[in-house]
Amino acid sequence: MRKILCKNACTMPTDHVSPRARRWALALIWLIPLLWTVNIVAARQAPGVVSPHILALGRWGIAGAVLAALSWQELRAQQSYVWQHRWRYVALGACGMWICGAWVYLAGESTVGMNISLIYASSPVLIAVGSVLWLGEHFSKRQTLGVVLAMAGVVHVVVKGEWAHLSHVALVPGDLWIVAASLSWAAYALLQKRWPTTLSPTAQLACICWGGVAVLLPFAVWELSLASTPVLTLHAWVLMAITALVPGVAAYWIYGWTQKVLGPSRVAMTLYLGPLYAAVVTWLVLGEPLGWHHLAGGALILSGVGLVMAVQTAHRATIQTDEV
Repeated sequence: MRKILCKNACTMPTDHVSPRARRWALALIWLIPLLWTVNIVAARQAPGVVSPHILALGRWGIAGAVLAALSWQELRAQQSYVWQHRWRYVALGACGMWICGAWVYLAGESTVGMNISLIYASSPVLIAVGSVLWLGEHFSKRQTLGVVLAMAGVVHVVVKGEWAHLSHVALVPGDLWIVAASLSWAAYALLQKRWPTTLSPTAQLACICWGGVAVLLPFAVWELSLASTPVLTLHAWVLMAITALVPGVAAYWIYGWTQKVLGPSRVAMTLYLGPLYAAVVTWLVLGEPLGWHHLAGGALILSGVGLVMAVQTAHRATIQTDEV
C-alpha cells in the first residue's frame, strides 16, 4: 500500500487522486508544523554547540542517507533520470536545505523562536500568489479572507494579544535571515509543483537532500576552518540526528506528498499553525506559560486554515460533479 501511495502521489494530477489518499493528506497536514517546531527548538539550542552550516550538513546528510537506503532499488533503476535532472535537485536543495536549513540556524543566533515562526508564516502568502500567477491555481475571495484571519491569528499570538506592540517591532539580523528563508521556501514549494517527477516521494526527497549536501559542503568546510567554530560533541550529533529524522525526513516527506495531493497553496496554509504549535511546545518543553492570547490566536489561525480548506474542497467537488 505504501509503494502504491507513493507512486500515485507522483503521477496523478491533484484533482484525480483517490478519496482515501486525500483523507490521509488532510489528516497529515496538521502534523507538519508540529514536526517543524522541533527545528525551531534546535535552532535556539545550536549556538555555542554546533555552527549553522555544519548542523545543516549533518542534518541533511543523515536524512539523505536514510532516504537513499529506503529507496535504493528505485534510485538505481532511475539513475539516468536522476542524472538528467541533477541541476533541478541542486536548485531544490539550495532552496530547501541550504537557505531553509543553515539560514534558519543563523537566525537562531540572534532572534527568538517565535519570531522565526511568525516570519516563516508569511511563506503561504507568497506560495498562494505564486500558485495563482505561475501555476494557474484557483484562489477565491473567501480563501483570501482565510489568509487574513490566519495572519491575524499569527500576529495576535506573537504580540501576546497586545496589538500596540506592533509599533515597537525591531528587525534584527536573524529576522532578515528568516525573511530570506521564507522567500526560499515559497520557491521550493512552487518549483516542486512546476517540476513534476516520476520518482516516489522518498526517492525524490533523497535526491533533493543530496543536492542540498552538495551546496552545503563548501560552507561547512569553511566553518570548520574558523577558530571560533565549536568542537563537535555528542550534543551536536544528537541535534543533527533529531533534526534529520523529525523536521527533516518526516516533515519534508509528508509536505512533499500532501502537496502533490492537495496543491501547494493549500498545504502551505498549515505553516500558519507554526506560531501556535511553537507556543504549545515551548510551554511543554521549556516551561513557558500558555496564555489566553495563544488560545484566541489559535482560534483565528484554525478558522483561517479551515476556511481555505473548505472552499477548495467545495471547488474540487464542483469540478468532479461537472466532469460526471
